[in-house]
This record gives sequence, C-alpha cells and structure tokens, in this order.
Amino acid sequence: MPGTVRPIPGPLRIASNPIVDRREELARAIVAIQFERWPALYARYGEAGRERCVEDVGFHLLYLAEAVASDSPALFREYVAWVKILFAGIGIPDEELGESLEILRDVVAVRVDSATAARVRACVGQGLTALPGLPREVPPFVRPDAPFGALARSYVDALLAGDRRRAAALVTEATAAGATVPDLYLHVFQPALREIGRLWQTRAITVAHEHFATAATQAIMGQLYPAIFAAERRGLSMVATCVGGEQHEIGIRMVADFFEMAGWDSHYLGANTPADSVVRSVRERGARVLAVSATITAHVGRVAALIAAVRAEPGEPPHVLVGGYPFNLVPDLWKTVGADAFAPGAEEAVAIAERLIRPVAPDLAAGVA
Repeated sequence: MPGTVRPIPGPLRIASNPIVDRREELARAIVAIQFERWPALYARYGEAGRERCVEDVGFHLLYLAEAVASDSPALFREYVAWVKILFAGIGIPDEELGESLEILRDVVAVRVDSATAARVRACVGQGLTALPGLPREVPPFVRPDAPFGALARSYVDALLAGDRRRAAALVTEATAAGATVPDLYLHVFQPALREIGRLWQTRAITVAHEHFATAATQAIMGQLYPAIFAAERRGLSMVATCVGGEQHEIGIRMVADFFEMAGWDSHYLGANTPADSVVRSVRERGARVLAVSATITAHVGRVAALIAAVRAEPGEPPHVLVGGYPFNLVPDLWKTVGADAFAPGAEEAVAIAERLIRPVAPDLAAGVA
C-alpha cells in the first residue's frame, strides 16, 4: 500500500570488502612473487611492464572480490574463461595463467580473515579446475542462418570499415523493407555489437574499433526514435540506468526504448550514473520501475548499494529489475543484490515489469488459492 516499504529480499553486500580495501597491496605482493619466480618477465617487460602487471592483477582482484562477496564461485570461473580467451589472443599459455591464479589465491588467502580465505580458495579453485576445459575462442555471434543474419553481417562489416553512412543506410533500407525496431535491436544491433566485442577480446581489432561501433550504433538508434516514441502513452514511468563506474550503456538504452514502445515514459540516465542522482530521478519521475544494468562482475556490489539507497527513501519504492552479464551467469544473483526480478533481455524486461505492477487479486493477496 502507499507509504509502505517492501522488505528487501536477500542480504545486501555494501560493507567494506577486505580484498578491495587492500587491492594495491595485494596486487604488488602477487606481482613481486611472479617476477621472482619468472625472472624472464622483467627482461621481457621492464619496470613499465611490471606496473602494467600490477594493474592487470588489480582487475583480477576486483572480480575475485565480487565473487567472494556474492559467495558465487561461478562468477570467478566465468571471469577466468574470459581471461583465458583474452590471453590466448596475446600468446600467454594456459599454464602461465594457472600459475598466476595459484599465486593470487595463496597471497590473498593468508592476508584476509578465515571466512574470506575459505571463499577465496573456493572461487579460485573452481576457476583452476575449469581452466583446462575452458574454450580458447568464442564462436561468432553473427550467423548467416540467424534471423536477419545477412544484414547483421553487412552491418558489422560497415562498422569495421569505419563507414557509419553505410551502416545507417543498411538500417534505413531494412526499415523500408518492413523490419521493425525490435527486429533491428534484437537481430542486428545486439549480435553485431557482441561480435565486435568478441573481435576485441581476441585482439582481432582495437578498442578504437569497438568504441566507434558503439558510438555509431547509438547514433543510428536515434534514427529510429520517431517509431519508438509513436506508441500511445499509458501513464507509466520508469527509470533506466547503469550503476556508477559502468560504461557499457547501450544494453540498458535498448531496455528503455522497449519500454517506450510499450507505452511507458522512460527516463534513460545513461552510463556511470551516481547513486544519489538515480535516487533523485526515481523520486522526481514517480517511477514505478527502476531498471539497473551492470555488465561487469566487479560492479555487482554497486548494484546492491544502489538498490539499498533507493529502498531507503520514504514512500513506496519502485520495483527493481536488474540485468547484464553477471546476472546471466548466476541465476539467483538478483536476489542477493535485493532486486525484485532479473530480466535477461529488453523484451523480457517489459513483460516482467508489467507483471510486477499488476494489482494482486484480493484472494491471492490473502494467500487463498
């Protein structure tokens, strides 16, 4: 009822994290052992390379910290899978990655409390166990047998050639031929950008290619806004945002656009939005739903903190949907961060939101079957 606050489902992990708090110290200790064990590293990379290794290990620790805080070894295993493919692209063998993870495990485990150490061993252990069987490459995301597969392939080729005009023309031509906005979002933009990401991960292209493809696609999405905003308004408001530090915004923008096409008034806040700004926007817009995206495992704790901040506000809080890569990996992670539901995609997000805001029948509310 109005004026009440729904209980937060599941524990929230917004306290200090011992791994994150000591990340610099831990990273330097790990790299010191690596360079002592493998003297050729210094000869190969020098002092500048050593500092880059400290930075890389710092990222490993961030992902480990979230897996430990969530008590989700699967999160770290999937991170190891991602790193294995990345390292394969630059010629680092699996054995070297495995030994580095063992050093990381041993250094961290003796510098944290016993409960955290047990989780560290479990998380890294699962990654090490899985490492030999993990793939060294990712299958292409653009397939000729998929819906609009040929168009998606041509779109990727145009982006890689740096030809935004050609990419935009392909979309215009497809729209004229009858392709809908959902068709383009789900079967062209989404697989195309995943393919661009795969090519970057395997070092087939540079980060400049990836940034260009994302920026070009966002501009081309803007061409479709007359159709997106054509739906009749229903008096429903939602806010869509990335958490602070999250730069991958195009997925949550697609979510906001799907809500618009369903007649909602969407308020898309973009990337790297501070929690206090999200809280204020939810209040000012009278949002019934808050959709939060995190594509990086290291940002899961920020999702929990944002949800806690939103729920701490007086009055009826919005229903909170979460989505993104970490939530696809661990089925119940959405409960851990305190959300109301998880949506694997934009279409599903709208359908789930519609169910969440639907009034509960009196007999069901009373627990009568």
